[in-house]
Amino acid sequence: MTKLGAGVPDSIQGSVVRRGDLVFRRLAKGAGLAVLVVLAAIAGFLVWRSVPGLRANTANFLTSTAWFPDQSPSRFGIAAIAFGTVVTAALALLIAVPIGFGVALFIAFYAPPKLATALGFIVDLLAAVPSIIFGLWGLQVLMPHLGGLQRWLNDHLGFIPIFHNSLGIYTKSLFVAAVVLGVMVLPTVSAISREIFLKVPHSNVEAALALGATRWETMRMAVLPFSRPGMISAAMLGLGRALGETIAVALILSALNVVNWHVTEPGGNTFAANIALGWNEAGPIGLSALIASGLVLFVLTLVVNVVARSIIWRRAEFHEGL
Repeated sequence: MTKLGAGVPDSIQGSVVRRGDLVFRRLAKGAGLAVLVVLAAIAGFLVWRSVPGLRANTANFLTSTAWFPDQSPSRFGIAAIAFGTVVTAALALLIAVPIGFGVALFIAFYAPPKLATALGFIVDLLAAVPSIIFGLWGLQVLMPHLGGLQRWLNDHLGFIPIFHNSLGIYTKSLFVAAVVLGVMVLPTVSAISREIFLKVPHSNVEAALALGATRWETMRMAVLPFSRPGMISAAMLGLGRALGETIAVALILSALNVVNWHVTEPGGNTFAANIALGWNEAGPIGLSALIASGLVLFVLTLVVNVVARSIIWRRAEFHEGL
């Protein structure tokens, strides 16, 4: 059997290898720099186009709840929109994270191989469903059926302000939007967590079982500590998607710019939904105001993703395990 490279002088082989490594390194560096350039270009565009609206604004951009950018004098702020965005995303995370981790653990360690393969395929398929389908499902199916649950929360947990409903109307609320977002975020959290759990060294699991640990004790002592950075990152990536979701939320919420802690009452708005619903009818100042709110959403999402990546890189052994 002829050895690869036989008959070729070592000097030529070394130059070929070094030349290939150099080309690959330059291409990789160029790709990384291109991502940074695109990111900087997006940020620069948002800042440039938001300046006219911010200059014309006579209200406090961060604390005002009103949204009248095209009126004179211009008055608009993002307080109510930021409130709706953060509340719906946080509630969606509270719904999706426990279920997503449970599904991922079941697929990775409990389900038979054939069932695990089928469930993994279904979870991945859910992640590919368009958001407008989730929005239509939430509007036509989920919203009517959640009225009873919201009424129950008001009757039995109404002493907690977040569940109190003084209007007696249980539709187009932040709670419904959060449930839909939770279903949308669930496949992302579950799929990433499943891959993290599958990276746990089998020696850790086998050692725990050999010492007499139960299946749950094995999960608690051998699997979850190793997977904790990845689990946190999966949750934060799900949070990033929930923050930026547009169509599904726009179909469900009534787009009222109010700060209302009673999440079962109608009203509320988010950055993405406000931009989608207000773009066509906005004037020059209104467009600039919408871009300014998009800049805030851009920064918020960027911070979430940077924090998620920093958690992974902070654990060198976890990164090496991947």
